[in-house]
Amino acid sequence: MAHAKNHDYHILPPSIWPFLGAVGAFVMLWGAVHMISPQIENRQPWVFLIGLALVLYVMFAWWSDVIKESLAGDHTPVVVIGLRYGFIMFIMSEVMFFAAWFWNFFKNALYPLGPEYPKVDGPWPPAGIETFDPWHLPLINTLILLCSGAAATWAHHALVHENNRKDVKNGLILAILLGVLFTFFQIYEYSHAAFGFAGNVYGASFFMATGFHGFHVVIGTIFLTVCLIRVYKGHFTPEKHVGFEAAAWYWHFVDVVWLFLFAAIYVWGR
Repeated sequence: MAHAKNHDYHILPPSIWPFLGAVGAFVMLWGAVHMISPQIENRQPWVFLIGLALVLYVMFAWWSDVIKESLAGDHTPVVVIGLRYGFIMFIMSEVMFFAAWFWNFFKNALYPLGPEYPKVDGPWPPAGIETFDPWHLPLINTLILLCSGAAATWAHHALVHENNRKDVKNGLILAILLGVLFTFFQIYEYSHAAFGFAGNVYGASFFMATGFHGFHVVIGTIFLTVCLIRVYKGHFTPEKHVGFEAAAWYWHFVDVVWLFLFAAIYVWGR
């Protein structure tokens, strides 16, 4: 009786995952710096790949433990509130990442100073840069991502309000397929770019902003895929679905960021 639980909090046992995650992130960063540093000869990606593999392993193992805790009933209403607040703070940190890319793009667009313009303001985009027509493939990709977000909302509504497992599966499958299609078109667009990442500030700003978003699309697609697998295993219920809720929030965040990218970089920045 001395060890009986008389509160709604979940006291976690000691875990190795935070330490291993920190080690993996450090190794990955160390490898990335050495991989792109022009002062280092014979640059190899192996250190970066080892760190990346460790980070991915920690993500898989740690989130597997979280799922097991949920199935064991450890995610009480109080714990769920903490999980929601934590994920909201995570999305806020992601907003700050994109704010940096937008700040960089607008600064260079409004005050284009740099190697191309050593003394006076110059044109934007820089002379010789052939930008993408926003009303062709970028617009199609915008519609694809918005439709994917709508499909994720359909799946979430079917789970929470109707407990319709078939519609949940169909909505998630559609959202995932559209996310994959978006990534395919983004890669296709990159392969036909008339400018590169290096050598001009426009290319660096463009690829950092849209590429960072593309990375988030890939992560969000994996997130939704994990949710689909859990739906097939019967994990979610209308009352307990915080993992699904987090995936839906993340996917809508990706949608909204793309709308700003499309309007700012593809349309206005042209």
